[in-house]
Amino acid sequence: MAEKIVLFEGFLNCHVCSETFRDPVSLSCNHSFCSSCLQQFWKQAENENCPICKIKSSTDEPAVNFALKELADSFAERQNNGSSEMEQEQEKEEIVCEKHPEVPYWFCEDEQKAVCPVCEFSLHQSHKVVPIEQAVSDLKDQLRSDLKSLQDKRKQVEETYDEIVELSKKQLLSTERQIRAEFKKLHQFLKEEEESRLAALREEEQQKGKTGSREMKMIQEQMSSLSDSISAVKEDLQKHNVSFLSSYKSTQTRARVQSSLSDPQLVSGALIDVAKHLGNLSFRVWEKMKDKVHFSPVILDPNTAHPILYLSDDLTTVRYGDTKQKRPHNPERNAYYATVLGSEGFSSGKHSWEVEVGDHPAWTVGLIKESTDRKGKIPASPKYGFWCLRHRSGKYTDGDDQSVRVKKSLQRIRVQLDYDMGDVSFYDPEDMTHIYTHRETFAEKLFPLFSIGQSGDAKTADIKICQTDVSL
Repeated sequence: MAEKIVLFEGFLNCHVCSETFRDPVSLSCNHSFCSSCLQQFWKQAENENCPICKIKSSTDEPAVNFALKELADSFAERQNNGSSEMEQEQEKEEIVCEKHPEVPYWFCEDEQKAVCPVCEFSLHQSHKVVPIEQAVSDLKDQLRSDLKSLQDKRKQVEETYDEIVELSKKQLLSTERQIRAEFKKLHQFLKEEEESRLAALREEEQQKGKTGSREMKMIQEQMSSLSDSISAVKEDLQKHNVSFLSSYKSTQTRARVQSSLSDPQLVSGALIDVAKHLGNLSFRVWEKMKDKVHFSPVILDPNTAHPILYLSDDLTTVRYGDTKQKRPHNPERNAYYATVLGSEGFSSGKHSWEVEVGDHPAWTVGLIKESTDRKGKIPASPKYGFWCLRHRSGKYTDGDDQSVRVKKSLQRIRVQLDYDMGDVSFYDPEDMTHIYTHRETFAEKLFPLFSIGQSGDAKTADIKICQTDVSL
C-alpha cells in the first residue's frame, strides 16, 4: 500500500520544484509542471523548451490541466490532514528518554543516534558525543553540500545532453550538405556529358548532310521528274477518245522510260552512325567518370578524433588546430593524445594504405587494437596494443621507442597489414624500401591510427591519406 502511495505521489509531483502540483499545465509533449515553475524555468533557460525532453513548446501560454489539478489539490488536502497526526508522532519521536524529556540530548557519532546524557552517560563515555543541535546543524550542512553536488551534477548532465543534441544536429546538417555537394558534382558531370553527346550527334548529322548533298539533289530531281510523269498520265486518263489516242503514245513512252530507270543508290556512310552514339553509352560515360572519382582505402572517423584535431570534409586529412572544439566524451573518442582512428577495423586479410606526411615534424601512423584505452596516458607500444611508426624532430622510432634507420626523409609512408600472418610493415612507397616489420598474434579487431602534433614552421600543416584511382 505504501508503495502505491509513493508512486501516486510521484505522479503528482512537478519535475521542476519536486512538490505537489500547483495549477498544473501540460505541454504538447504531455509533460506537466506547475504554471509558475514552468514560467520561471523558461525565463532562466531563455527558451520555451520542455524541461524534461527539450522539445519546444507550441504555445506561449499552456492550458491548465484541470483533471490533474483536481487530483493534486485532493492529494494535498489529504496530506495536510495527515500532517497534524505526523507532527504528533514526531513530537513523540523527539522524546528520547521518557524519564528525562526536558534534558538536552546528545548525539553519539559512533552509533549515529540521539542519547540521554543522564541515563546513557556510562554507555557512551568512550564515544564521541556532541550536543544534538550541533550534530543536526553539522549533518544538515553535509546534506546541503550533497544537495549542491546533486544540483551541479544535474546541471553537468543537462549540459552534456545539450552538447550531444547540438552536435548531432550539426553533424546532420554538415553531412547532408556534403552529400548534396558530391551529388551536385556528379549531376553536373552527367549534364555536361549529355550535352556533349548530343552535340556530337548534331555535328555528325550536319557533316552527313554536306557530304551527301549531291546525291540528295539527284534524288530530288528524279522525284520531281516522276511527279511530272504521274501528272501527265493522270491528265491523259481524263481525256476523251480522240484526244487520248493522239497523245497517249508519248505519255506512255515517257512513263515507261521513267519506270525503267535504276533506283538511286546512297554512298557508303551516308547514314548516322547510331551504334557509335548508343553503343555501351552508360559504360563509356562511367569509364570517363572514373577518371574524376578517387577511392580512399581508409576513411577517418570524426567520432574518435581528439577535440584539438580538425578533419577535412572528405575525412581523409587531419591537422592540429589552434583551439579545442566542443565534442562529447563518447567512449570512442581519444581524450588524451591528439589521435584519430580509421572508421573501419580489420579482423582478417591483407590491407594497405599510404599516408602523405611531407615535412611535418610530429606524427604517428600505424594500427591500434580495438580494446586499447583511449582516455588515459599510455605508451604507444605493442605491449599496450599499438603498432606504429613515429616521427619527432627528424627522428624515426618504432612502437618500442627504438630508432629506425631510413635512407632519406620520408614524404610518404605505406602501412601494410597482414592480419592472418600477424605482420604490420612500413615502407617508403617511392621505391618500396622496407622500413621495419612488427610480428604479433592478433586476437581482436585493429583500426588504422593517425596522430599529429603542431606543425610549427613546416610547409606541411596536415597529414593526408593518399587516394587511388578507381580501376575497372
